[in-house]
Amino acid sequence: MGQVWLVTGASRGLGHEIARAALDAGETVVATARSADAVRDACGGRHDRLHALALDITDAEAARSVAAETAGRFGAIDVLVNNAGYAELGFFETFTDAAVRRQFEVNLFGTMNVARAVAPHMRERRSGLTVTISSISGLVASGGGAVYSASKFAVEGWMEGFAQELAPLGIRSLLVEPGMLRTDFMDRKSASFGSIHIPDYAEAVAQYHAFVDGANGN
Repeated sequence: MGQVWLVTGASRGLGHEIARAALDAGETVVATARSADAVRDACGGRHDRLHALALDITDAEAARSVAAETAGRFGAIDVLVNNAGYAELGFFETFTDAAVRRQFEVNLFGTMNVARAVAPHMRERRSGLTVTISSISGLVASGGGAVYSASKFAVEGWMEGFAQELAPLGIRSLLVEPGMLRTDFMDRKSASFGSIHIPDYAEAVAQYHAFVDGANGN
């Protein structure tokens, strides 16, 4: 059976590639996304070690249920890949307060929900690896990425501290800070743009959108 991996955001992009690589390495993968069918479609149903489950990471009870089901079925969660997230890309003043809060609800609090759900199972066994997908934008912010960076800076601070709390209990932590990858992370399924038009920013916003469109998938 290999090790048991729980991967969030596994229907596309980096999460899908990680899940696929783990399967190809002989591991058992519980792959989650908001739609389990999307996970199965992405992986082509070609692995008997793939177990697709629906999970909205902003739902703390759902996260606990998925963690309990995984540990109950396979006896362990050896590796957690806390990957699910999205990007609010655009100038800060063009975002509503609700959009900013949604960014934190998913990228920070959703990621915390999953870690909080999985950690007890790892603590019980005094073993495990948590892999948290942050971003280079969690280290350096730039115009057009202020809101996304703020959420990832928060992930960095939380996880650096949490990792030290877990280490004496035999649980290792890995914080991953990718730069731009050849995925569709910046298309309209994973990225959102501000909805407030501010003339002072109009030209710069147009240039930024053109950059994002050109970079997506490249």
